[in-house]
Amino acid sequence: MKSLIKITILVMMFGSIVACKKDTRPNYQFMPNMYEPVGYETYAESEMFPNDAVALLPAEGSIPRGFTPFEIANDIEGFDLAKATLKNPLDSTQIDTPRAKELYDIYCGICHGNLGNGQGNLVKREKILGVPSYDDAGRAITEGSIYHTIYYGKNTMGSYANQLNEEERWQVVAYVLKLKSDLEK
Repeated sequence: MKSLIKITILVMMFGSIVACKKDTRPNYQFMPNMYEPVGYETYAESEMFPNDAVALLPAEGSIPRGFTPFEIANDIEGFDLAKATLKNPLDSTQIDTPRAKELYDIYCGICHGNLGNGQGNLVKREKILGVPSYDDAGRAITEGSIYHTIYYGKNTMGSYANQLNEEERWQVVAYVLKLKSDLEK
């Protein structure tokens, strides 16, 4: 009989505990500051930014690390100036032809073709029309004109200045001139 009373009391205690639990009510939070963020106003006046100081703006005239500004303008006069005066700063020992070919195939070959004949996959599928071959008689391309075109883009070709750093652009320029000489043979 004593065991029956003990079992009854245990069942009643368990039932009261279960009956008090409500799934619609959120659980009690222990240390809520551990997982509920405290909001801060980004540029509010504080010890970090006193007197409405502007944060995270670079000093005037500064340039990013590793960036060399390109001083030639993005217009016809700038293109002509680049075509006439701009030369590749890499000598023949610094040109890595396999790497230049890889960069060309990634960024240029889809339109210009892997041989530079203007027959890339997008041209063959007629997605882009009018991509000229590098050996066209009317196109007297030079190192400067190729670099300017890669940097700023021309006609339907966009700029690749964000995809290729300066050294990679010059590698591609050298490879385009190699393709041009191969086509003219």
